[in-house]
Amino acid sequence: MPEDPLSSRPALRRAPRTFITALLVLGVVVPSIIIRELIEGAMGSGPLADLGWVAVPMAATAWLAPRASYRRRDALWWLAGGFGLYIFVVIAWRVAFMPYRDWPPRPDEASRVRWLRDSQRAGLWCLPTAAK
Repeated sequence: MPEDPLSSRPALRRAPRTFITALLVLGVVVPSIIIRELIEGAMGSGPLADLGWVAVPMAATAWLAPRASYRRRDALWWLAGGFGLYIFVVIAWRVAFMPYRDWPPRPDEASRVRWLRDSQRAGLWCLPTAAK
């Protein structure tokens, strides 16, 4: 089997993965809070401010979800309160580990994902970046 340059990169350890996850979460939540404050300052508190607060996280969740074996419609959980934040943190945690995966693939991804068997990355899945 030819050496895949994608899987030759070592998998991230817990600390760098946590740092990347925190950056992703902060990069989505902070702009959404700023948008909410701007809307509240201009129009007052109300449903428009609440909708403005979840617009950015919903868009980010919908965009990243397929890369982390979630569905785009899972972004709607942001409308249900704190559960959307939980879903996004899980997605960010998974995206931070790419191209490796420590979760099993969905049935529609199974044909594109391969199981790594070398001693350093045993037990991980790898999805080449050419696949979406």
